Amino acid sequence: MTTLFGWGPMFGCQSPSPFVMKADIHLQMFGMPFDRAIADLDSVAKHKAPYVEDEGRIIEDSTFIRLHFEAKLGADLDHGLSAEQRAIAAAAERMFEDRLTAIVGHERWLEGDNFERGPAAFFGAVPEPVRAAVIAETRERVRTGYAISGIGRHSRAERMQLARRDIDAAAALLGDKAFFLADYPTAIDGIAYGALSACTAPIFDTELKSLVAAHSNLGAYFKRMEARFFSEDRWPSMMPQAEAA
Repeated sequence: MTTLFGWGPMFGCQSPSPFVMKADIHLQMFGMPFDRAIADLDSVAKHKAPYVEDEGRIIEDSTFIRLHFEAKLGADLDHGLSAEQRAIAAAAERMFEDRLTAIVGHERWLEGDNFERGPAAFFGAVPEPVRAAVIAETRERVRTGYAISGIGRHSRAERMQLARRDIDAAAALLGDKAFFLADYPTAIDGIAYGALSACTAPIFDTELKSLVAAHSNLGAYFKRMEARFFSEDRWPSMMPQAEAA
């Protein structure tokens, strides 16, 4: 039995986490049956989601989930791609995962009123007398992490300049194709959809939404991906833990 642990629809997105969306899409692409359950971050070593329990074994991190099932099933989510296309996919994956999703996270947790619009809801189960302190400590940890990675050292305008380059590059790579590198979804479509759709979460006040909306091909792409992978909600309802975002 295989179970994907993460979270379902929140903030107007298929998940609050682009990486949970990626893992969900990849598992569907493998064509294997699996269940979905709400993550318990304290139960796993990396304290992150997504993670999968597969026949009693825990696999953490969306990339290692993909690699595990490719090896187990003898599958290849990049089947049909040339060596050059595979290299492009690997580079694009790093663009989406290492920078664009970090900018999304910074927008949600540290910019303006966005924290109150979204991530603040993660703390509803924290007892009221200590909630403010827990929130402050968590946000400071988030701020420190982004400073260490470098993305938090830029101004907001500079982050949007970087995001524009990434989103423009994504739109150019997609072009008029149905999916990013083929006429069928490959592995890059998992993280591309997750990262780009996270930019458009309607509840947040962020320039990211207009940067994506400037490209009509991205909006059409979202519709194709959602029709194929998210035509129904299969997630149980439960608020994610604060450490997830």
